[in-house]
Amino acid sequence: MKIAQYTSLLFPLILAACGGTGHDQDQKAAAAAEYKVAQLDALYEEYFDRSMELNPIYATFVGDNRFNDRYPNSIGPEHIKKSSALTHEYLDRLLAIGSDGLNGQDLLSFQIFQRNQEEDLAGEKFPGELMPLNQFSSTPNFFAQMGSGASLHPFKTVKDYQDFLGRIDGFVIWMYQARDNMREVMEQGLVQPRVLMEKVVPQLAAHVVADIEESLFYRPIQNMPESFSEEERETLTAAYRDAIENKLIPAYAMMRDFVRDEYLSATTESVGMTDLPGGDEWYAYRVATTTTTDLSPQEIHEIGLAEVERIHGNMQAVMDEVGFEGELTEFFEFLNSDPQFYFDEREQLIDGYRALREEVHAKALKVFDRLPKADYEIRAVEPFREKTASGGSYMRPSPDGSRPGVFYANAYDLKARPKWAMQSLFLHEAIPGHHFQGALTLEIENMPRFRKFGGYTAYSEGWGLYAESLGKEIGMYEDPYQYFGALNAELWRAIRLVVDTGLHYLGWTRQQVLDFMYANSATNEARAVAEAERYIAIPSQALAYKIGQLKISELRARAESALGDRFDIKAFHRQVLEDGPLPLSVLDAKIDRWIASQ
Repeated sequence: MKIAQYTSLLFPLILAACGGTGHDQDQKAAAAAEYKVAQLDALYEEYFDRSMELNPIYATFVGDNRFNDRYPNSIGPEHIKKSSALTHEYLDRLLAIGSDGLNGQDLLSFQIFQRNQEEDLAGEKFPGELMPLNQFSSTPNFFAQMGSGASLHPFKTVKDYQDFLGRIDGFVIWMYQARDNMREVMEQGLVQPRVLMEKVVPQLAAHVVADIEESLFYRPIQNMPESFSEEERETLTAAYRDAIENKLIPAYAMMRDFVRDEYLSATTESVGMTDLPGGDEWYAYRVATTTTTDLSPQEIHEIGLAEVERIHGNMQAVMDEVGFEGELTEFFEFLNSDPQFYFDEREQLIDGYRALREEVHAKALKVFDRLPKADYEIRAVEPFREKTASGGSYMRPSPDGSRPGVFYANAYDLKARPKWAMQSLFLHEAIPGHHFQGALTLEIENMPRFRKFGGYTAYSEGWGLYAESLGKEIGMYEDPYQYFGALNAELWRAIRLVVDTGLHYLGWTRQQVLDFMYANSATNEARAVAEAERYIAIPSQALAYKIGQLKISELRARAESALGDRFDIKAFHRQVLEDGPLPLSVLDAKIDRWIASQ
């Protein structure tokens, strides 16, 4: 409903409230507030619709299929200009309406919308579009996932197939724009680290295939629905063969050749943002937006060091429990090398995660009111990206229920995927972690779409790590080695605070990061390298987990202390989850209000 329609409906109400002597000031204020809320609700919906047109992949993600034939040139000057104009327009309109008289959810929505727009405008000075590609945050990899039929884009109808042909055209434009952007600033030193880009070359090369039918993009043709007519099959097959041969393979080959033959020679050994032009300010901005706090990089570094020391103490207790004699580093080596802790076959790992579903679902209800309605699948990370992917990741289900959530487990290099790490990873990615939180958010009614489909990394990843910490409470981690796995997972998040700020604030080298990991955790080279290079590729993202978990744990302790016997863990969890993702500062204030109301 547009603002004008809201106005016509509410105008008689406002006249009635303001026109007679029988209505006091409270009624007038209530009518004015109701009109303001209607204006704001309409503004939020209008903004969301317009932003979907600019961000058609995100639109598909949230179940809006109007723009499924488009792939945005999001790093091009025209798109950036339009995005900025949209942000300015709706921030100005929001502030013109104002927040006077708002309370509860209405005030919360106003504050979050304002914060989001102001944050976006503050970030415009940092030219991320000129560094659009690395081995971890990879649009070419993402597009291949989508084109394989195993990700966001649907391949159920003839129109779905036709739509993706349009997306191929947009993706090719993006690839050439990325090359031009990267070439533009090579001589200015605004480049990705060499160690990352060396791994991009084989990722791109994997899609430059001699046989079209070996391409991931051909899989939708191989899996075409039986309901398609013979003529439709022939037409689509010809169109996809042409697009793969004459558009996609040349685009991937172009980018492979550019990175290999031009860009790599301009890269440096430097791995931290502190060595980029304006890198210190840029990193500070990323820290603030990622953590949704005012913590400085130095404060976060010190929190990380303290957490590493605390968790080491808990690990020592586990070592004592299992009767291992020796130093903690020797215990790490034992856990990394003893065959009892590892599978022999990739499918055994995936089946192991699938076997956890029923047990965890039942036990989670000890501390939660309900489970989400949406289902999820457990899949192995695809071979083309498994060498550089993290141990686990999650993709949220579609809002309409047509696509389940997906927990991706990495089965590459089984000697880097110990059995003792499995329970905590499952709790983090599936139940009661990301799937639980993300799917429940989709069930929230009467929430503006910009909130329902938005997110804050510190909230979501903080919740994922907090979910891991619930293991013993719900009856998991009965095997001391599984509990050690949970401690090791938490230790990794503490290590991330140290090494991310080390890299991008204190100027650490890649080897310093690896040395810190080897000295303080039970890891091997494959995982350590993948993790270190992840932090190099996406600065500050790794801070979200521990900072978010520490905040949620702090809020729980505050509520337990204040409420005593009246504290209800299910009610607390409901309060944390029922409004969807929030900045940590907003969540803090919300829980304080809840405590006061009990």
